[in-house]
Amino acid sequence: MRRLLGNAIVAAHLPGQARAPYLPRERLAAARDTRIRTIVAYAARTVPYYRELFAREGIDPRAIRGAADLDRLPLVDPDLVRREPARFVSESRRARDAPTFLTSGSTGRPLAVRHDRRSLLANIAFGERERAPMIALCGSGFRPREVYIGYDTSNFRKVLAFYAANTRMPRPRRTTVSMMAPFDDIVAAIDEVRPELLTAYGGFLDVLYRTLLARGARIHRPKVVMSMGESLPPDRRAWIEEELGARVLSRYCATEAFKIAYYCEARTGFHVHEDLCHVRLRTTAGGSPAAGEPGEIVISNLVNYATVLLNYPMGDLATFAEDACPCGRTQRRFSEVQGRVEDVLRLADGRALHPRAVWTVLKDDRSILQYQLIQHERGRFELRLATLDAAAFPAARDRALAALRALLGDDASIEASWHEDLGRSERERTGKFRAVESRVR
Repeated sequence: MRRLLGNAIVAAHLPGQARAPYLPRERLAAARDTRIRTIVAYAARTVPYYRELFAREGIDPRAIRGAADLDRLPLVDPDLVRREPARFVSESRRARDAPTFLTSGSTGRPLAVRHDRRSLLANIAFGERERAPMIALCGSGFRPREVYIGYDTSNFRKVLAFYAANTRMPRPRRTTVSMMAPFDDIVAAIDEVRPELLTAYGGFLDVLYRTLLARGARIHRPKVVMSMGESLPPDRRAWIEEELGARVLSRYCATEAFKIAYYCEARTGFHVHEDLCHVRLRTTAGGSPAAGEPGEIVISNLVNYATVLLNYPMGDLATFAEDACPCGRTQRRFSEVQGRVEDVLRLADGRALHPRAVWTVLKDDRSILQYQLIQHERGRFELRLATLDAAAFPAARDRALAALRALLGDDASIEASWHEDLGRSERERTGKFRAVESRVR
């Protein structure tokens, strides 16, 4: 019964998804503004933070009629959401039993975000927009053969498990490979499956193909490479396309909003899911950047009714493209996203370790408020920890060192230190700081 209900929810959202990216601008804006009015009214009634905000500031939620009005609301403080996540969770029945997802902790301090079950199921239907370019470039119908390289504890895996438990939808022909597997095992899996689509974090894809080229090794070449989770710089995308003959797609998504923007077949930038997630750019002074100038990405998730985030700064920078995309889609487009490029650690034993491996072993230690791992040499590291207080540091340090030595190798030298706050100067300068940083050339 649960799976049949899940199928019904997906089916209810499917009509129109293929056409949505091509709608006239006025229809896209109308759909966006309708969702803005609905979720603002819902937040004012059922979400403690917004109920208090509107009362304190004397804001009538009925006055928020569209994007321009929403943009004038105060920004949400991400640190407040991390400290007090319950204040942003709706008290409504719809948010009851909503699954919780953790952000990747690229700032060293993960954030818990709950997604209501209906929006998670609708996400399958919304994905039709992002699947269209992939299917067109793969040229193999609805379900191309895919190898997904990631972590067992990733939010992607958790979402897939939710879908399996709550729907009877056709499953992708996907083979999952752990990023923790030996490099040769990953290559062997790709050669065995011979995927049309290869999906992984941007930094890992870069290291994978650079390593193969340096070794002079041969590997099956997919038709499409999908970069997710972090930026793959334009020069690295171009290099992969030239060396592999594959087309590189990318999606800009986050735990805070599963659908933000995506690449089309033309690969000229990220098309924004405007009616699902309102996006604006802001300068450091709080205004809108001039045409062609970058600004910080600020999102409002318009479809999640559990953790409600309106005017939430992502910390990444982007520039809106002014020209029309040759693909014919009418959605606004980022010409590029700057940020979420994370350092891959190259270890003394030849392994390449992605920062999410560090997050995986430290994320469940609740006494660690924030961490930063700095690699000075192949086998020499510095671990900086912010804990509940100085008294909590020794035990947290010992747990972290044990976990990291199992990850980095018993021969790794790790010097640990306690800090009241991490990356304050860098956050003040750029709005972000790297939880994992390599200073090895």
